Amino acid sequence: MDIVILDGHTTNPGDLNWDPIASQGALTVYDRTAPEQIIPRIGKAQAIFTNKTPLDRSVFDACPDIQFVGVLATGYNIVDLDAARDRRVTVCNVPGYSTPSVAQMTFALLLELCHRAGRHSDTVHSGRWRTCPDFTYWDFPLVELAGKTMGIVGYGDIGQQVARLARAFGMEVLACGGRRPVVSDGVVAGTGLEEVFTRSDVISLHCPLTEASRGMINRDSIARMKDGVLLLNTARGPLIVESDLRAALDSGKVGGAGLDVLCQEPPRDGSPLLGATNCILTPHIAWAPREARQRLVDTAAENLAAWRAGRPIHVVT
Repeated sequence: MDIVILDGHTTNPGDLNWDPIASQGALTVYDRTAPEQIIPRIGKAQAIFTNKTPLDRSVFDACPDIQFVGVLATGYNIVDLDAARDRRVTVCNVPGYSTPSVAQMTFALLLELCHRAGRHSDTVHSGRWRTCPDFTYWDFPLVELAGKTMGIVGYGDIGQQVARLARAFGMEVLACGGRRPVVSDGVVAGTGLEEVFTRSDVISLHCPLTEASRGMINRDSIARMKDGVLLLNTARGPLIVESDLRAALDSGKVGGAGLDVLCQEPPRDGSPLLGATNCILTPHIAWAPREARQRLVDTAAENLAAWRAGRPIHVVT
């Protein structure tokens, strides 16, 4: 069986190996694949792995030998599922591999907003503390999380892990997206979105991007939030109308934002949030600790093996 990985570099820049997949067939790995290279690189391969390289109907039409698509991610919107279904192609994703890492990154962003450890470290290294007339100083208001309310939008595995961390910091939690209302140990799950917006001191996004959720953080929803609210997004960039968030950051309505995702990745010149006040931006790395990427490769290989055995798992179509 011929196997092609179209964009392997972000998953494995060299610190992992592809052996669990390579052991199952003749494997060709490309670090990156441009749009015009997709069809010729797939050729007659039967099994394809992709992370962000799109597979649309034209690809399936041009490459009829494709039988299996493994998405090297949890989200699978880069695959035309209707076209795959029409061609009887099995598509599998990798759920859950990054749950601990994304939850950890959510709090890395939040704690940075609360303490600006990086910024204060820079001032110490530049000599400011050495010349300070007092024993201490701070450039930003320092925020204690205990007693504050975190609103979680999207209460799947990641949202639930974030809730556990929030409770460890002494926060109350309102969670939108649970299957039913549950009140337990400081967590109210199944809360309505409006209540999350109006009552939360911190709002963290962990929901999928759908037509209903696209642009959910916008001028109107921000207006209903508390003054100085902190906003976190480790889910998908288009959940936020970036120009509206920029205006709210500049005015101080939103006290700070920690974002690991943007509407356009990488951002281009003119991206509304570049240079925004009190806005921490990281380059979509919440999923990327080595441990998480190893789980990703291992599960992707298990998906392929299960499909070959006639018992596919993690099937999305």
